[in-house]
Amino acid sequence: MPADPPSAPSRRELNKAATRQAITDAALALLKSNGPGNFTVEDIADAAGISRRTFFNYFGSTEAAIAAVTFGFLDKALQQFRLRPAGEPFMESARAALVELADPMTVAPLAELYSLGQANPQLSRSELEAWDHCTAQIIAAARERSSGGAGVELDELYLRALAGSVISCGKAAMDVWFARCGGSLTPDSLSSLRQLLIDSMSLLGSGFARPDTAAQAVTSTPATTPADTSTATPSPDRH
Repeated sequence: MPADPPSAPSRRELNKAATRQAITDAALALLKSNGPGNFTVEDIADAAGISRRTFFNYFGSTEAAIAAVTFGFLDKALQQFRLRPAGEPFMESARAALVELADPMTVAPLAELYSLGQANPQLSRSELEAWDHCTAQIIAAARERSSGGAGVELDELYLRALAGSVISCGKAAMDVWFARCGGSLTPDSLSSLRQLLIDSMSLLGSGFARPDTAAQAVTSTPATTPADTSTATPSPDRH
């Protein structure tokens, strides 16, 4: 059965989320206009319409505010992940969570930050660190999932290897998208990035079976013998 839907956020929680979003939006806008390292906490606070003290209630530095763009996308995906049925395989839930993010614009801030980092080594390093820091959230989500099973507790190595693999697949999808689309933020380009992220989870879930495995099996099997497709990767759904 699907997990119970979360309770509606309170007005206070909504206000805090709006303030956090305003800060990250201001940080990303200043990053685009001024470049990395060329703006301060005060600049972000002014652009967001808040005080310096309020800024530090949410973030410890300008870098943390920028990194929140990556965390923001992962938060949305994890919200969908937690709504998946408790007995569903982890990677199937991860892929389905990305499918549920139907609007390609959900990946726009992530794509824009990644593209800006390609021309700036300092920003690129910060972006990679943000991806790596997301592993803790993935580990927590996996622990939540396992706690719903009949006394099953996941091994620490399994948890960390799983989280690291998910992050690496996400990075790979971003790399392929940038190589193909050059950082374009058109709806078609963003839709392509979303699908690459979905497909990367499908590859991980299948144990990285090659997409052409099924075709090779059919070609090499005599017509009188049913093809063995036990190792074939199901064709990813296109959304």
